[in-house]
Amino acid sequence: MASARDAAPERATHSWVVPVVRGALAVVPGVAIAFSQDHSAGFGLLVFGTWAVVSGLVVGALAVRDATVPGIRSLFAVNAVVTVAAGILALTVPGGLPFLLYLVSVWAAVTGFVEIYAGLRARGRIAAARDWIAAGAFTALLAIVFLLLPPDAVAAVGLLGAYLVILGVYLVIGGFSLKWAAAPDRAAAGTEQHP
Repeated sequence: MASARDAAPERATHSWVVPVVRGALAVVPGVAIAFSQDHSAGFGLLVFGTWAVVSGLVVGALAVRDATVPGIRSLFAVNAVVTVAAGILALTVPGGLPFLLYLVSVWAAVTGFVEIYAGLRARGRIAAARDWIAAGAFTALLAIVFLLLPPDAVAAVGLLGAYLVILGVYLVIGGFSLKWAAAPDRAAAGTEQHP
């Protein structure tokens, strides 16, 4: 029977799955925006809304299940709920460019700062904490850019696509880095347990 102490390292070895799934889910709509000639506010709301609902549900469930530091689970739950709510609003509320800019700004500010806070709380205890801080800072920066952006649908939707691609690639690389960094630790632990 495995102890609780053995279960925590086991969960930690699978922590790479969350950023990889999150990254993959971000790259897909980013690429869809990049290859689409329609950069209207309506298209931006559709892509953002679809991504936010799917990402919020999938990544939220994975992250809440995987969080090992006390208090971190509730922060990821908040981000998941805010992301799904923003997605539902994007898909259901008829709005144009001002609504897109406002919605993405508010979503990015809330989720970005919550993720930065989660990373700061987990720093030194979870290897992924620095990736949370970086992703949170990048998302918070998106909020500032969308607030300061002149009202232009092509620029707004293009920046949203660029954000999703860059964040997605960063998270996939960070996730696989966590996996590869954990492999030598698992091998060393196996050697210590079975001389």
